[in-house]
Amino acid sequence: MYPPQPWDLRGQLHLSVFAVPRADLPALPPPLAAAVRPIPFGGRALVGAAWVSYEPGGVLEYRELLAAVLVHERGRPRVSITRIWVDSVASRDGGRELWGIPKDLAELELRTAPDGHLVAAASTGPEPGDRPAPIASAAVRRGPRLPGRWPTPLSVAQALAGSVVRTPVRGRAGLRLGSATWRIEAGGPLGHLAGRRPLLTVTLTDFRLRFGAAAPASAATWP
Repeated sequence: MYPPQPWDLRGQLHLSVFAVPRADLPALPPPLAAAVRPIPFGGRALVGAAWVSYEPGGVLEYRELLAAVLVHERGRPRVSITRIWVDSVASRDGGRELWGIPKDLAELELRTAPDGHLVAAASTGPEPGDRPAPIASAAVRRGPRLPGRWPTPLSVAQALAGSVVRTPVRGRAGLRLGSATWRIEAGGPLGHLAGRRPLLTVTLTDFRLRFGAAAPASAATWP
């Protein structure tokens, strides 16, 4: 069971942006690959990897690790999520069925160290009951906060049931610059980011966002 869209969510998001050779990018599903292209960045593509903590006040509370590539559709910028893990069954099922977001379950740890920095780790096993295998870990160091609350509009493009679903996301957040050290398993599902240093790391603090558009009442699956 999961809430109907749109999902109103609150929390903290820690994002690092990497430049990755296009040949190293994970392949997009066929209907999506035919509709969008990575936005070129000096012969590379921009990939974001983010740790997210969804907190009380939103429709769901859970933690998340995701990787997404910046793409365009006939010149219109989009974001396409290539890998994502959550520790909520409701989030996994809703993300897959509503928007085609390929969410999997994982063990996620996000904690704030005494100095205010984030320490995060994610691990999962290939089958239920298997010993967890590490996916990635990171230490995110806080930098200066920029004044104001910043708008966070974007469009997420995913493949669902043989077609492309475009999902609007709208919100506002505080913005803090920072830096991050990532440790990513080279043979793991985020191996295309292993050994790379992020170009930029930012934290969206105390964000409030609305993910998705209103659905017909008959489509609701939340009690």
